[in-house]
Amino acid sequence: MSAAPKPKRHRGRKRNIFPALCMLVTGMVLLLIGSAIFAIVAGGISHFGEAISSEEVLFSLRMSVTTSSISTVICLLLSLPTAYALSHVAFPGKRLAEILMELTLSLPYILLGFALLLIFSSPLGKALKEAGFAVVFSPAGIVFAQMIVNLPFAIRMMRTAFAGVNPRVEFVAQTLGAMPWDVFRTIIVPMCRNQIIGAFVLTWARGMGEFGATLMLVGVTRMKTETLPGSIYLSISTGNTETAMATAMIMLLVSAFTLVVANVLDRPTGASRVGRAGKGLGLRRMGKCGECEGKR
Repeated sequence: MSAAPKPKRHRGRKRNIFPALCMLVTGMVLLLIGSAIFAIVAGGISHFGEAISSEEVLFSLRMSVTTSSISTVICLLLSLPTAYALSHVAFPGKRLAEILMELTLSLPYILLGFALLLIFSSPLGKALKEAGFAVVFSPAGIVFAQMIVNLPFAIRMMRTAFAGVNPRVEFVAQTLGAMPWDVFRTIIVPMCRNQIIGAFVLTWARGMGEFGATLMLVGVTRMKTETLPGSIYLSISTGNTETAMATAMIMLLVSAFTLVVANVLDRPTGASRVGRAGKGLGLRRMGKCGECEGKR
């Protein structure tokens, strides 16, 4: 009998190379990101007190927080039913709607802002302005710019979350007599609670940092349409790099605070447990009904 071939020892070494290579790439990525954050902190910490007491910087901070909060709430209210329709409802032109959403995500933000400028510079936009609702070169335009940028993003996140809900859970609820609105309110939303919170936080953070579409639609006017990114732009354009770095540090702190809030709200609560409990209750009821049918 021929002796069994001995296993090659170099295979184990090859297996150990890939994790080490991944760790090396991870270290390079962390170094790049950490260097960017360190540059902002190092350049802005010495002028942070001066910037936080500046009336112009505080105005831009209030403008960014206000407009991003309004646009995020509107995006959330619009994305919830839209995501449900794209993930649970069959309708003509559904595939075209999905392509339109994906196309909007891939467009440059400055192009989206230019499209809004064309819309609100048309006779319709002029009629709205005469009626007292000015959009171009006004704070309302900032909200619209943030919406056009963030709405497809929010819809995609919501749609992915809703599509991940187990269809069997929805089927059980419908078997027990629940209407589509009841299923959405008591099962889909509680089970997707964390994803909804994540979408809200990320949409708000993206609104705080939006600049391209805002620049095209409303421009950057000091103490009128000046957001935090606009304030950084104006400071750099006038050669005031110290204030620009300090303003960038404010944005960094706001982002860090947003991340902390998201992690706190991301904890499982009774709302998410209700969905799981309802799932088990429905399955148990179905099992009992099956036993009753078997006895009959």
